[in-house]
Amino acid sequence: MQTIQANNYPVHFNEKGYEALNSHLKTTKYSNVFIITDSNTNEYCLHKFLPYLETDLTIEIIEFEAGEINKNIDTCIEVWKVLTDLGADRKSLVINLGGGVVTDLGGFVASTFKRGVDFINIPTTLLSMVDASVGGKTGVDLGNLKNQIGVINVPTMVLIDTQYLETVPQNELRSGLAEMLKHGLIFDKNYWEQFLDISTIDFSDLDLLIHRSVVIKNEIVMQDPTEKNIRKALNFGHTLGHAIESYFLENENKTTLLHGEAIAIGMILESFISWQKKLISEIEYRQIKLAINAIYDAVQIDKNDLQPIMDLLIHDKKNEFGTIQFALIDGIGSIKINQLVENELILSAFEDYKS
Repeated sequence: MQTIQANNYPVHFNEKGYEALNSHLKTTKYSNVFIITDSNTNEYCLHKFLPYLETDLTIEIIEFEAGEINKNIDTCIEVWKVLTDLGADRKSLVINLGGGVVTDLGGFVASTFKRGVDFINIPTTLLSMVDASVGGKTGVDLGNLKNQIGVINVPTMVLIDTQYLETVPQNELRSGLAEMLKHGLIFDKNYWEQFLDISTIDFSDLDLLIHRSVVIKNEIVMQDPTEKNIRKALNFGHTLGHAIESYFLENENKTTLLHGEAIAIGMILESFISWQKKLISEIEYRQIKLAINAIYDAVQIDKNDLQPIMDLLIHDKKNEFGTIQFALIDGIGSIKINQLVENELILSAFEDYKS
């Protein structure tokens, strides 16, 4: 699988990644290595990774409890303290081995510890392979508000090895698939059409599908690393999806949604809005809704849920001057950013989702 050159760092695949990692360790004078994991990746992935590591440097493992609920500044403080206690310095290397929570939090910890140390991301879930580990976004949640605190700072390299997906439950794989669907909808109609009938997908070619997703995201990010313009395209489905995810996370009467499950709902809702704004046809909208609903279970969103979800929209990071802005698809495979959407239309989208 060909290495992808991102913005000042490479994305390596499978065996080539370990070769590049070990070569980097030999040629770069690090003082020690810290591997950040969560409790899941410590149990299921660490023993797969360590035999590949060829170095005489001291290796320390830092583990925190798995779950989005732990992606917060308190966990960062604990990790910073452990790094300090174990003698980390500005020549230390941090390796983030895990899903999006680990790569987001670990990247933020490394970017801010002693004003920044090198870090390498090794994503272990489908979602983190195609999304969270690529593009340089790091950060943590503020309460139930997603990714409110963070910096954009690129890793030294990313290593994607699909063997780690053997440890991932089916619902987590579906969660990652949502970002791949998004990449097709906003950038590549032919890629999107591969997912129209999930039963026909040859998942033995998953490496190729992942590689294409990373290429798409990288092409967009390279044009706009700091999300001032076209990178906002990657937020399709996320304006409403993040609000839904946050609401379900904080509400004890709701079952917490995985990121991709919430984004799947957001993509249906924002496709409806795209249709109503005459950016896509009704046939295209129905195709999108049918394809996504074939993969994800319907989620009950009651009338009483709508206002709290709407209230959360104002905290979305894409908003400027208090105005909620959407990225909407402009024909499958293309996107329009900075689109204003009336509250009445958002509520209509929820009504259609329930139908």
